[in-house]
Amino acid sequence: MRSEEPVPLHEEFIYCCGAATHVLKCGPWKDLSKDESKNLPRLLFMIIPGNPGLAGYYRTFIQALYCGLNQQYPVWVVSHAGHCKPPSGMEMIEDTDIKELEDVFGLNGQVEHKLNFLKKNVSKDIKLVLIAHSIGCYITLEMMKRASGLQVLRSVLLFPTIERIAQSPQGKLMTPLLCKLRYILYMPVYLLSFLPEGVKASLVRFALRGMKSCDESSITTSVNLFSVDCIANILYMASQEMMKVVERDSTTIKQNLKKLIFYYGTGDSWCPQHYYDEIKMDFPDGDIRLCEKGLRHAFVLDASKEMASMITDWLQDELTKL
Repeated sequence: MRSEEPVPLHEEFIYCCGAATHVLKCGPWKDLSKDESKNLPRLLFMIIPGNPGLAGYYRTFIQALYCGLNQQYPVWVVSHAGHCKPPSGMEMIEDTDIKELEDVFGLNGQVEHKLNFLKKNVSKDIKLVLIAHSIGCYITLEMMKRASGLQVLRSVLLFPTIERIAQSPQGKLMTPLLCKLRYILYMPVYLLSFLPEGVKASLVRFALRGMKSCDESSITTSVNLFSVDCIANILYMASQEMMKVVERDSTTIKQNLKKLIFYYGTGDSWCPQHYYDEIKMDFPDGDIRLCEKGLRHAFVLDASKEMASMITDWLQDELTKL
């Protein structure tokens, strides 16, 4: 653990559904699967990332959240299957004859991947607060729909891309690229992958130069994107998002409305403001908020601490009842 990290942070690379998965765990709890342990916390905060779904982007966010929760509860983030660059000696796909899941890198596979992770790593008695970002919000609603037995206390859906992604301003721009031309991107990424790490970091800094205060962990995490395997899995999942995330799942939202908090951006080109207006109209009793702080869709790049502090405020009453 590096000295500037004020809180205990545990890092693991594991196989989940046969795919390389990066897990960051904040707090002293490393294993939440043992039922017989009396010291298990009552609550786990689990982050379901957007796309690219690299756990490292949420490092500052989970640390800030853990501190904001007075270090009382574990806060974990689980990468999407195949989005992390595995350490040397570990392959992207586990070398076994058993195929655990058809199409683990696809959108449906990522939902099953998270459910499988919880099943294997978290005791059934532990309540969950799911904090999802972007496409992670779609994944979270799907998890709640498929596994009604999950003890979800609250789901916080940040900048939720849960409908008509391809019709959003950014979606219209990206859909042709993702669905027809994504293979063209592999060659430049492959060539860039041979650059020294320092040069890759400089390229990332250059790409993010417009930001006032870019989070340092975002820069180190972005260096992973120079791996062809990671980029192929990220773009493949994104192409499925454009095709599959069409209609909002109002049935699941209605069934779980009391557990959900939605947070929409004002200038978000992935879920424009009229999506917020419409869901607000359909669910007038829902906790559906519009960002007043001008945070960007990719808030992890420069506003992790601000977002963590807002979430702890929203959940304060809930947590005092525990």
